[in-house]
Amino acid sequence: MMRCIVLADAAAVYEEAAHRIVALISRVQGRGRRCAIALAGGNTPRGVYRLLARSTSIDPAKLELFWSDERAVPPQHEDSNQHMARQTWLDHVDIPAAHIHPMRGDAKDLEAAAREYEELLHAQLGAPPRFDLVLLGLGSDGHTASLFPGCAAIQETLRTVAVTQAPGGARRLTLTPPALVASRMVLFVVTGRGKAWALQQVLHGEHDPMRYPPHALEPAQPLFLVDRSAAEDPSISGTPPIA
Repeated sequence: MMRCIVLADAAAVYEEAAHRIVALISRVQGRGRRCAIALAGGNTPRGVYRLLARSTSIDPAKLELFWSDERAVPPQHEDSNQHMARQTWLDHVDIPAAHIHPMRGDAKDLEAAAREYEELLHAQLGAPPRFDLVLLGLGSDGHTASLFPGCAAIQETLRTVAVTQAPGGARRLTLTPPALVASRMVLFVVTGRGKAWALQQVLHGEHDPMRYPPHALEPAQPLFLVDRSAAEDPSISGTPPIA
């Protein structure tokens, strides 16, 4: 089941996502434990992270942060998902360093790095790991995390971290469906006209996880927060937003 809420613009999507994330963190922290979140990379989450950095309702000492994927670049590289999250959120709040668990995208042996991250997740969150929240984006080709259309990791049933490669791009580390589906909440943030085709296929296309990787996450009943431009059907001029 794919659920979708259409909001007026990107700013409204960021605000709604931040509101829901803060509310979730508050509930989990109210139960006396740390909130485990897998962060998304790419450009879309930037606006969400900036709002979270300004929140006064979060106890940063009770956060446990991981990543859903990472590019094979050094952590200071402008393409690093870790770098983006630190720049927009983590460097502005007092989260204990021991509670921040980046993927080692700069490792010489990415397969070994994937195994190490899987061991860390299982030690911290069980097997499969149970996040309180996985935050995800959607690529214009339909990929999410670093699960690209046609990649073998989409069909993974045992391993929770894998090495993939973007079409024509760098190798990546990524969480696999067993880790993503086990999350208590899966939240997609999608904005911009460039995502309209992919969003339509994911929400209304024939079920085919190898073509549309978010379909592999349907058992988690993910929620999509999208803006009007992303919700438009690119094949029909003036179509109304998705209900």
